[in-house]
Amino acid sequence: MIGITILVAVLVAGTAFGLVYRSRAGRVRTTTTDASPETRTLLIAAGASPGSTTVLHFSADWCGPCAAVRRVVGQVVDDVEGAVELELDIDTNPELARALGVLSLPTTFVLDERLVERARISGVPKAGDLRSTLAGL
Repeated sequence: MIGITILVAVLVAGTAFGLVYRSRAGRVRTTTTDASPETRTLLIAAGASPGSTTVLHFSADWCGPCAAVRRVVGQVVDDVEGAVELELDIDTNPELARALGVLSLPTTFVLDERLVERARISGVPKAGDLRSTLAGL
């Protein structure tokens, strides 16, 4: 009887955690994190260019949802004038991923023309949310 009670408690806790985690996935979180000089140097070395709004997304060959992010970001960036896309493989850019606090894939950042982080998205972003974030810059 105690074993069944523990099993039910674990299942309920796991389900609650999963629901909370899924509700946050793909949601745009607005930020205003200015990059440190070291992070800014890493961003520029990776291909980010000051002067244009950049949608940076980390991916990997082994990441299934990253293909969906690639499609969404590509579509939105094509529609928004002045926005550029920068996709980086986390396995070849671990130092920048660590500096930006990437904990899971896919992770997408919206950087303004000064390379200041304006938004962060964990998971696959919704095209409309990403488009409205870019329009606000």
